[in-house]
Amino acid sequence: MKKSFPVILAISIALIITMAFTGPVYAKKLIIFAGGPAGGTFQVVAQSIATYKPVKAMDYNIKVQSSGGSTENLRKVNSGKAHFGTVYSGHVYAGRNGLMVNDPTKYENVLAVAYLYEAPAQLVVRKGAGITSTKDLVGKKVGVGNAGSGAYSYCEMFFTHLGIWDKIERNAMGYSAAADAFGNNQLDAFWLFTAYPNSAIIQAGTMNDIELVDLDADAKKYGFYDKYKNFVPYQIPTSDGRYRGIDKDVGSWVDTTLLVANPSAPEDLVYGMLKEIFTPEGLAWMVSQKKTFKAMSVEKGTKGIATPMHPGAEKFWKEMGIIK
Repeated sequence: MKKSFPVILAISIALIITMAFTGPVYAKKLIIFAGGPAGGTFQVVAQSIATYKPVKAMDYNIKVQSSGGSTENLRKVNSGKAHFGTVYSGHVYAGRNGLMVNDPTKYENVLAVAYLYEAPAQLVVRKGAGITSTKDLVGKKVGVGNAGSGAYSYCEMFFTHLGIWDKIERNAMGYSAAADAFGNNQLDAFWLFTAYPNSAIIQAGTMNDIELVDLDADAKKYGFYDKYKNFVPYQIPTSDGRYRGIDKDVGSWVDTTLLVANPSAPEDLVYGMLKEIFTPEGLAWMVSQKKTFKAMSVEKGTKGIATPMHPGAEKFWKEMGIIK
């Protein structure tokens, strides 16, 4: 049945009034945050920041994407495929200056935002297997981290320096997968470069008696620190019992972990994100997601940054009095 002109007119007026009062609906701009592999802290960083209520309330839709880790994030952020990512400071510096292993590309679109935490190298072996040095891995099956991850990159760097990279049976896989393979006797050892404690090592310790190799001793003995000066000695506090069966601290070496952004990341988002996260409430939220984030603070916010910063981050850290 045809509607009369007065009815059509009334409907039209109602629509006009509704639009006038509600206004146009704007879709939030999509922001990609590159995380990391399952079982790793990088993924927790991305999820924790993206799901923090004050950050979610901002005028942006932040979507977390898993990734291989540090070197993949470096490339994704540089290309603009991701607005944010977590990258080791050594990779940010090497990438900007064309010093990446087997990769002369200069990654100049990766800008520092904030220091997050320090990550130590960890090499898991079976207790009593006779592997007391990295050199003892010759001929062994070793999980070396995901291809594209910082773990893989640093494993290749360290093992090549010690002359064993081409003398082991390498298995490129994430931490959780490596823990499973180790538990099923498919690996003799697996390597991680991530915050302490790590869930994959805890998982491995429930199925096996495990040990961590003293990587600091190997680094000193074979001149690793002399060649790679961004790495520093570190004692993993494993005497706290987090890893079952390990009751003493273990020597290692660390690099700092940074939140980075592409220049296209909106300045107001970068500034606003920092302003929300680096509050007592924001930092408490981060620690509630993973105790590793106890390392985060306003005072240490620019620790390990040796490359240009994103304008939004520069504005925030100047406002906090951390940089001039």
